[in-house]
Amino acid sequence: MRKVIFSIITVILFSATTYLTIPDIAHAEEATLYKAPSCGCCEEYGNYLRKNGFTVNVRPTSKVAAMSTEVGIPKDFQGCHLTYIGDYVISGHVPVEIVNKMLKERPDIKGITLPGMPLGSPGMGGTKRREFVVYEVSNASATQPKIYASE
Repeated sequence: MRKVIFSIITVILFSATTYLTIPDIAHAEEATLYKAPSCGCCEEYGNYLRKNGFTVNVRPTSKVAAMSTEVGIPKDFQGCHLTYIGDYVISGHVPVEIVNKMLKERPDIKGITLPGMPLGSPGMGGTKRREFVVYEVSNASATQPKIYASE
């Protein structure tokens, strides 16, 4: 009888440990992506998010730059599309690992941005040529955004 009880306890502990060590990923997290009507790389980024567990609603607009400025992203730090997930904004082709890091940590920021359209970034195609540096979009007015993460 002791062996049976010991075996059951072992299975329960192993299962709990395995469950608790699974990396956090987005599970059907709702995302709204604003993009220029004719932009194909933005559609690809939406597909990338879908493949990584997000439910993505794409909204074509010609006002992405104005929307980015409105949420506090300096012009030189803006990406080509703007995605809202929960209370956060994601600008550009940010890798999902960094998006999930932000969603898990829940920092007191407006969001994150990967400026421009770097080759090799999710949705862009091509070969990655340099490290992707992702910046915070601060709640305070900052002239120079701080680095949030890099990959």
